[in-house]
Amino acid sequence: MSDTPSLSPQDALVAMMIAASASDQQMRTSELVAIQRIVNHMPAFATYDADRIRNVSQTVFDLFEEEDGLDALFGLIRDALPERLHETGYALACDVVTADGQHNQVELRMLEEMRDQLKIDRLHAAAIEWGTRVRHMQP
Repeated sequence: MSDTPSLSPQDALVAMMIAASASDQQMRTSELVAIQRIVNHMPAFATYDADRIRNVSQTVFDLFEEEDGLDALFGLIRDALPERLHETGYALACDVVTADGQHNQVELRMLEEMRDQLKIDRLHAAAIEWGTRVRHMQP
């Protein structure tokens, strides 16, 4: 896996959002728009070169094709993402998955895997999920 590039912390956040969106093999327009909106407006991405999204996306897609690619992806994310940003990454992934107004089992399983891999406290995860739900509620 020496040809896999290392990630910056912002790249790792993008990789989490891309992985959450692509987990069901259907990246919906609403999810892509959510990723772009997050990158354009969140303080964590203030100095981020949005042109890197394409390369990070390709890395995620390439790893999804490999037998142990998901483990490799989470290794890259853990290496790049400071622990203080683990919950931020999870929150952003939740926002992307919720952007289309529906969840499927594959997406929910990916979020569960993210929680486990990043050792996010279950109570904190529940609070993040609740916040995501209420932010995306429709009248």
